[in-house]
Formats: sequence, C-alpha cells, structure tokens
Amino acid sequence: MVVLAQVQSSNAQITTSLPKDIVALFVGATSGIGEATLKQFAQHSQYPRVYFVGRSQDAGRRIAAECTALNPAGEYIFIPADISLLNRVDDVCREIIDRESFLNVLFLSPGAACIHSETTEGLRTITALVYHTRMRFIVNLLPLLQQATGLRRVISVGGGGFEGPIDTADFDARTAPVAFYRGHITSMTTLALEILAKQAPKVSFVNEHPGPVKTGLLREVDNLRMWIVWLVLLFFGRWICIPLAESGERHLFLTTSAKYPARHGDAGVPVAEGVPVARGVDGKAGSGVYSVKWDGESPEHTSEVLDGLREQGIGEVVWRYTESQFKRITGVAAI
Repeated sequence: MVVLAQVQSSNAQITTSLPKDIVALFVGATSGIGEATLKQFAQHSQYPRVYFVGRSQDAGRRIAAECTALNPAGEYIFIPADISLLNRVDDVCREIIDRESFLNVLFLSPGAACIHSETTEGLRTITALVYHTRMRFIVNLLPLLQQATGLRRVISVGGGGFEGPIDTADFDARTAPVAFYRGHITSMTTLALEILAKQAPKVSFVNEHPGPVKTGLLREVDNLRMWIVWLVLLFFGRWICIPLAESGERHLFLTTSAKYPARHGDAGVPVAEGVPVARGVDGKAGSGVYSVKWDGESPEHTSEVLDGLREQGIGEVVWRYTESQFKRITGVAAI
C-alpha cells in the first residue's frame, strides 16, 4: 500500500520535477473525483493549461474560478459537452487538437449509475461512459500524448483490480447480471489499454478503482442495486468512505508519480524511498499498463485473469468490436 504520507511527499515534488506549461485534459471533472483531482493538479503544477469537460456550465464556471484562486498562473478552460455521445467526443477532441501540439495528461472519470438508459447512438449509457467514450478520447488524442515531454499518461478511473470474465457475445453487457458487469467491463478496458500501449510505448496507462468515495455519481440512480449502495454510503459513509480530498491527492499521485512509468521513457515525479515501481498487468515491474486499486497497488490475481483472456486472444476481439462501434457511429476509427 502507498500510504498517504508518501502520496503527499510525491505530490509536493511536482513543481520541481515536472516541466512548466504542462497540458492536461480532465473528462468528467465537474464533480467528485475528477473535480478533486483537477484542483490538486492545478494547485501543484507550474503554469498549467488544463481543459476540463462536463455537462454543467455553472459547475464549469465555479471550478475554473476555484482553480484560478488556487493557482492564478494557470489557465483553466471548460468545455461543455455530453460525452456519452461519441460524435460529441470527436468535437471536443478536434477542439483540443486545434489548440494544442501536445498533451501530457488525459484523466478520464465520467460515469453513470443508470443501467437501463441508452444513448441516441445505440449504446448503453453506462457502457458508453465507462468504456466507449474513454477509448475514443484515447484513440483520438494519442498522437498529442506521444508528442509530450516529461510526462505522458492516461488515467481511467473505474474498476481497476476487479478484472473478470468477458462475454464476447454481449460486449455491451445488456443481458449480463449486474454482478458480472464490473469484471466484464474492467477486463475490456485493461485489454484495450494494452492494445493502445503497443501503439504508444512511451505513454503509460493506468486503470484504477478509487474505492468507496462519496461523489455525485449516484444522483441519477435507476436500479435497486445502486439505491442500496446509495443508502449504505448515506448512513455509513463517514466510516467506510475515503475522504474526497484524500482521493484527489491519491489520484494526483497516480497521474504524476514515476511509480507508473511507460514501457519506454515516460517520466514523472521520482519514486520515493520505500515506494517500488508498480507491477504492470503482464506481471512485470514498470511495463506500462497498470490495473490498481485505491491504495495504488495491483492485486495478485489481476495478471492471472488477464493471462487467461490473452491466451484466448480476447484482447484483439475486444478491440475489433471497439473499432466496429467507432466506425458504425462516427464513420471512422479515429479522427
């Protein structure tokens, strides 16, 4: 476990270890973990330029003002968008590409607690937000990430460490039990990140589970299971939840620490004494793709689960499905 003191020590070194004028994009950052991490990033970076995406204009204005108060030397640009739609994701990516020549950080934390709704593009809303949207942002912006110096990292906040079987007959998991869904979508995400890491070995990729954190995710619940989770957090959250401020600090650590290097050349804040380089999803230290839980460590069983899926060639099957959905909805594999 990476203890909080080690996290804070690493974060305190960001201003001296990372380059000035760092560029980042936070998706799903107008509440919860995304907002908390964005503010930590603003506070610790030198002259950052940060784009952040969400649906609420009011929240966007508020967060931009609060980040400016934390670090007046930074620039904070809000982009309003419903990124459950892949065509809108492409619009956002075009705006970033038009304005920037490189991107250091892509932080992805959009989500939904609704399991029955569907987007106008024919995807389950929850799956669109936790999988398709994220992969689309990565694919579109990978060239910018590869052009960055000093830090090149993708963080996906989801179910890291909870990989499980994949139903290749139902990638959207429409008929799967709710309990099956987390392992299914987490494995899809991790395997997809492995495919992308082969294209960009100088970029590091982290799939992470944040643990129990009180966020705005449960404000749009449409099923009994999520209502039960909401009630548990309401009554017992003070004893079981990770404080939002600590979660923001831990996610900043994931975003900047050299504990999670790319296979080739991704820098970061030097690893403190007693904090080893993380084990990648292939079981090797520092191999570029990481699946970790809230404490910053990878569970032992993760590599075993993924090894079984790789032996069946499931990663390639997942990616063929992903690209087929991109082409069906947008007409192209990437912009």
